[in-house]
Amino acid sequence: EVQLQASGGGLVQTGGSLRISCTVSGYAFDDYVIGWFRQAPGKEREGVSCISSRDGSTYYALPLKGRFTISGDNVKRTVYLQMNSLRPEDTAVYYCAAAIDTLACSSIEELYDYWGQGTQVTVSS
Repeated sequence: EVQLQASGGGLVQTGGSLRISCTVSGYAFDDYVIGWFRQAPGKEREGVSCISSRDGSTYYALPLKGRFTISGDNVKRTVYLQMNSLRPEDTAVYYCAAAIDTLACSSIEELYDYWGQGTQVTVSS
């Protein structure tokens, strides 16, 4: 059974940094597409970033490019999202998800098969 465990969220001040993690089990981690999504209160879930070991692609939502960096550690079976220069509008529950049959990164939720439980990121002003 594929399981994803998101962790590392917390409370940070505006301008601060946070690294959240997504640890995957039950899955061939050297062959993965892992995406990060977020959902702010009262808003729809949106794609944040994605990394694919299959074609080497990464994806960042345009407003986040330059502030967020995604990376993967095959030994630890973990994908990280480094978030810098955080803003109050980054406050959300962040979810990681795995796509089994997708070659490249995508922000389309329907392509992802397994989801983690989410980790709360709160940025205070």
